[in-house]
Formats: sequence, C-alpha cells, structure tokens
Amino acid sequence: MTMTLPDVSVFEAVESRVRSYCRGWPTTFHRARGSRLTDEDGHVYLDFFAGAGSLNYGHNNPVLKRALLDYIERDGITHSLDMFTTAKRVFLETFRNVVLRPRDLPYRVMFPGPTGTNAVEAALKLARKVKGRESVVSFTNAFHGMSLGSLAVTGNAFKRAGAGIPLVHGTPMPFDNYFDGTVPDFLWFERLLEDQGSGLNKPAAVIVETVQGEGGINVARAEWLRAL
Repeated sequence: MTMTLPDVSVFEAVESRVRSYCRGWPTTFHRARGSRLTDEDGHVYLDFFAGAGSLNYGHNNPVLKRALLDYIERDGITHSLDMFTTAKRVFLETFRNVVLRPRDLPYRVMFPGPTGTNAVEAALKLARKVKGRESVVSFTNAFHGMSLGSLAVTGNAFKRAGAGIPLVHGTPMPFDNYFDGTVPDFLWFERLLEDQGSGLNKPAAVIVETVQGEGGINVARAEWLRAL
C-alpha cells in the first residue's frame, strides 16, 4: 500500500518545524549573486541579512567560486576532521605571513565548526580550562548561538527557553548605554567584582559583541569597549 502525502508544501510536510528565518520571509529563493537574492518567481531582493553577517564577500563571489570549483575538480579534501592537509598548510602559512608575523602576534589558530556557536563553545571551554573558573560574564540583549553554552551567555528569554534545561555559569551585565546614560559605565560590574559579599563568582572570561544584532542594532562605543 502506498501512502500519498497531503497536497501541501514539501517544506511543511517533510521539514522540521524548528526553523525561524523562513517564517518571516515567505518565499523560496532560487539564485544568489553578490548582494542580491532571486526567488523562484524572478523577484530580486537586496540581501541585508547576508547569512547572519557571514557573507562579507557576498553570494557566489566569482573569484572565490572559481577557487572553490578548481579545488573540487582536482579532488581536494573537503572533510578532513583535524588531519593535516595540503590546503590547511597553505592557509596557515598564508595566515602567519599576512596576519600574525607583521603584527608580532603569538596567536595560534583553532578550526571550529562552520557556525558561530561552534566558535563560541570552543572559546568558552578554552577560557574555563585556562582560568580554572566556570562563570562567564555576558551582556544584556546578547546573542551568541543556539547550543547550550552559547545560550547560557545569550540574553533573549525566548531563545534561552529552547534549551529545555537550566542554563548556568553565565552572569549578565548591562551593555553599553543600557541605562540611557543615567548610570556610569561598569558601576554595577565593578562593584560586584570588588565586593566579597556580592555572590559573583570570579569569571573565567567576558564575552561581548561589538555590534549586537539579535537584540537590536546596538553598537558599542569604542570608549566603552576600551573601558571593558
């Protein structure tokens, strides 16, 4: 016996309901080039979203696309876990010569997964391991990802609720201009750090966005960041 699915969109019939952006953009995109998206009906959209800010070279940049196609055509390794590869060597050598050495930076490179929350999780684990502490200070209206560690330092109550368990070891502090200039910067943070009775565990790290996207377009002033 064959079962026929109801006559509904395949997205509704087959895809999980755990999704967000498509709910606000009820169209199906078909092609992309530079800063523009084209849907299946031929309507062209200027893409201000840009992959949540990750497409800083735009969609299908011709230089990057050619390099990618050349790499695939010569059977370059695209999934290598943490193995040594020729492509990784070339990248690290270039990064060292172009970025690190000219600035006399002693940094090492860590390759996380392809999403922002992977990088955040790696940073949280590294900070806690090095410092031997658990608490991480974040800021009001922050968004750092949807995995558990990242949600613990995210401010949005709706997204935090999606974790399904208590989120611990994160301490929120007011972001730049949270009190509209009525309270000096870091007054609360400094007082908690100095007061042995405040109940604030000494943090392993502070995580901050220079520009908050999910909580509104909140841009931290340069002087606030220097003070932090």
